Amino acid sequence: MPVVSVFRLTEAEREARLVPELAALTERHREACLPYRRILDAIGAAPPYDRLADLPWLPVRLFKTHELRSVPDDQVFRVLTSSGTTGQQPSRIHLDREAAAAQPRMLAATVRAVLGERRLPMLVVDSRSVTRDPTLSARGAGVLGMMNFGRDHTFVLDDQGRPDAEAVKGFLARHGGEKFLVFGFTFMVWLYLRELGLDLSNGVLIHSGGWKRLAEQAVDNAEFRRRLHQECGITKIHNFYGMVEQIGTIFLEGPGGDGLYCPDFANVVVRDPVTWQEAPTGVPGVIEVVSTLPTSYPGHVLLTEDLGVVHGVDDGAWPGKRFSVLGRLPRAEARGCSDTFGQA
Repeated sequence: MPVVSVFRLTEAEREARLVPELAALTERHREACLPYRRILDAIGAAPPYDRLADLPWLPVRLFKTHELRSVPDDQVFRVLTSSGTTGQQPSRIHLDREAAAAQPRMLAATVRAVLGERRLPMLVVDSRSVTRDPTLSARGAGVLGMMNFGRDHTFVLDDQGRPDAEAVKGFLARHGGEKFLVFGFTFMVWLYLRELGLDLSNGVLIHSGGWKRLAEQAVDNAEFRRRLHQECGITKIHNFYGMVEQIGTIFLEGPGGDGLYCPDFANVVVRDPVTWQEAPTGVPGVIEVVSTLPTSYPGHVLLTEDLGVVHGVDDGAWPGKRFSVLGRLPRAEARGCSDTFGQA
């Protein structure tokens, strides 16, 4: 069965599809979530919304300070918390059964664009202990979520967080001659995978987070890709951008490393931090993320604390916007899963 891609819509097609869906979600959350209704009333937000950029957004930080949910307490199936350094207030995201089922389904549809339909042998650049924590962190949830796409899961680190070269060598003896999946948070991949000195050339690496610590070492995406190719033989590398506040939605790096792309059910708007209007292509600003997946809480239009830039529209490997994340806003707290690993 051929893989049905979620990277098919041009920007015009995406806008035409998403605006009515997100406008309807806005009204649904307005009716079901009193704090959200008060915010919309206070800012005078009301339909019609002609463009994605016209939809009212929430600052992502509100999920750290307020309980925002659009389902009754007895319908809450799972509460997810964001990663953060010690002393920080985590975001709390309330999912009902419908939202909890949609999240892994759409995540799977997104990563199949680069992995295909088969579950691949999987190398996890982390410790198995991160998945056993009863208060599951965003990092642990990220590992568990990606493990659904692999088999014969082998962890690069032991339970004490030390590299386990023998385990990796055993994995490569079994699977090194075929396509396999490598997953890890960016800083941990950089820190541990290269020092193994092993041939991972048949691997497909999916990674995310941790760019703050790499930036401090003057390592950008191009250098990251170059060194992983040079030292591990990996050429198929896909960064992704996502957050627990829009769980299940990830923006995936294209095959050529020319930027992050939006799946058909999501998009980004880069806003000028002075005027809050949409910034032109090529002009940096604050990233707003939109997604149709948050149905149990009003997280469908969120202004992040990240800076980014749209490089082009309908001009890359996949249609739609392609963009890069440039870093955190000044004074924004560290939140990436592997950034917080480094601070622990």
